[in-house]
This record gives sequence, C-alpha cells and structure tokens, in this order.
Amino acid sequence: MSDHSDNEEDDDYRYGIDLDDDEYDVRPTVILMGLKRSGKTSIRKVVFQKMSPNETMFVESTPRITKDRICSSFINFETIEFPGQMSPFDSELDARATFKTCGALLFIIDAQSDYNDAMTTVADYFVEAWKINKAIKFEVFVHKADGLTEESRVETKFHIYHAVREMIKDKLEYNQENVDSITITYHLTSIYDHSIFEAFSKVVQNLVKQLPTLERLLDIFNQGSNVTKSFLFDIVSKIYVATDSEPVEMNIYELCCDMIDVTLDISSIYGSGDNKQPFDDSSAAIIRLRSEQVLFLRQINKHLALVYIMKEEHFDKQGYIDYNFMCFKEGIEKVFLMKNKNGIRDS
Repeated sequence: MSDHSDNEEDDDYRYGIDLDDDEYDVRPTVILMGLKRSGKTSIRKVVFQKMSPNETMFVESTPRITKDRICSSFINFETIEFPGQMSPFDSELDARATFKTCGALLFIIDAQSDYNDAMTTVADYFVEAWKINKAIKFEVFVHKADGLTEESRVETKFHIYHAVREMIKDKLEYNQENVDSITITYHLTSIYDHSIFEAFSKVVQNLVKQLPTLERLLDIFNQGSNVTKSFLFDIVSKIYVATDSEPVEMNIYELCCDMIDVTLDISSIYGSGDNKQPFDDSSAAIIRLRSEQVLFLRQINKHLALVYIMKEEHFDKQGYIDYNFMCFKEGIEKVFLMKNKNGIRDS
C-alpha cells in the first residue's frame, strides 16, 4: 500500500473543532526529522491516523515536506515532517519561518542501523534551530527499539545521549554558550508497542499550558475517590494530555490504552446514533481485572476521556465516585472555557 497522502498538496486530517486559516498560521508545530527510513512517516500514521503497525511496512518514503493538522480540545498543533534527504536549513527554505512557531522538534534515530550520521545531524539541526527559537522543546526518539535486547536499548540510548551532548558542547563552546542551554529529552520508542504513544504524550504535554492545572485536578479526583492512577486521554490518538503526579507505570498505561481500543471497537459495532463518533459525553465503561482492580473510562466530551484504575475494595463507593467525577468534569470544562475566552493556544 502506498502512502497516498504524499500526492496531496497539503495533508489535512482534522478531527474536532475546525480552525480558520489565521489560527492555522499561528498554531505551534511539532517538527519530525530524521534520516531516510528512520520511521518518521510510520510514527505519524500510527499515532494520528490509526494505521496498523503492520501496514506501515508498505508505506513509501516521504518525498516532500508533509503537514498534518491535529485538533482536539487541548491538542491543537500542526505536525511537519521533513524528508530524510532534505535539510530544513537549505538556502531555498525559510528556516526562520519554520522554527519560529515550533513547539517541539523531534529527531527520529533508527536504533537498528548505523546512527553515527544521525547523531551528527541531530547536533547540527538542534543547535541551528535553538539559535532561531530558544523556546523549542528538543526530543530524540531512539526508534525501532523493539528489535534490541533490554541491555542494548539502555546502552544505545546512553551512547547517543553522550555523543550528541559532546557534539553540541563543541558547537556551543565555539559561540561561548553552555551545553546545558539546550535540553534534550530521549525516548526509546517502537510502533509495535505503546512506547510511541507514551513518548508522544510527553511531547504533547509540553504544548499544553494548562498542564499544571489538569494535573492538580487529577490529583484531587484521585485523593477523593481512592483512585490509584488516572489519565486524561485524547481518544482518537491515545495520547494522554495529562496524568496525576504519581509516576507512570508502563503496565498500567498499557492497560488504559487497551481499554480505549476495546471500548472504541464495541461502541463502533453496537453503539447507537447516526453520527460517526462512537462516543458522546455520557459514554462510560468498566472492566474488572483479575488483579482485584477495576478500570474505568468516563467520557469528558467527544475528544477527551478520563481513564483510571482503582482497587476493587473501593468500588462499592460508586455514587461518591460519580459525584467526584462530575466535579472533575466541571473543572475541566471551566479550564477549557477559560482557554477559549482568553484566546490561549497551547504552545
């Protein structure tokens, strides 16, 4: 199967609220870069276009700059993918215009190939982009990590981190700048597990100005309802816009993602209504686990859902939890209304 979107002048995958062209011009961007065949297009299609990971084997290399609009209640940005053979700093391109609205710059490194050239390119691109916009969040996806052993994953990430840091240090010292001026976050990712969604969630959270408020609301809900862990998910992409202040355990995150998939599948088949949305603001689901825990999904609106896990012993206080959820939902709606009222865009 070929990548049909490469033949369109400007890919536009919208879900949620429509924006006019003026808003589109100023929305923050997430730029994806990497050498050829590093997995940029596959990541974009799996995360934002619901493509099955197995289908990506037939996706052709991107021959030109590709843009997607991502629009939801709190997720409101544009992705720009640069072909591996093209530098955003080529003389015929306007690098300043590209990076002045950049919220996050992602560089994808294929962990299963020789990545020496990739590390050099990371250092070059990040330093040049930082000179244009010092507010950019720099991210490196050490990708295709599923093909490595656990020991090799750690060693590869460690090696890339230190090699890139030394390269950037040399470049910045030449300009009398400190290497710590550029902060880079590294993620081990694969499209064949939930790691790519978890990594992209971290990237998106950097674009959400309301993140501290959302985290506080989740903490209050957890404490009042004896909830172990909670996530505020964007349903379409399975990116979590926020979570509580407790550390994220990958197995719990994977359970929550699986619950979204199961609920979406069942709602699509057996749900009522003529619209194309399988969810509405009254949708909910409960799954009891063998581990004496209970998973809940409660829809906030057509974009966002609260997914949380708690011990089964606290399940008998369902009415109390329902009341706390309504308070939480009202809090989210107030944050969203204030966001629209003030004209705040996530950046």
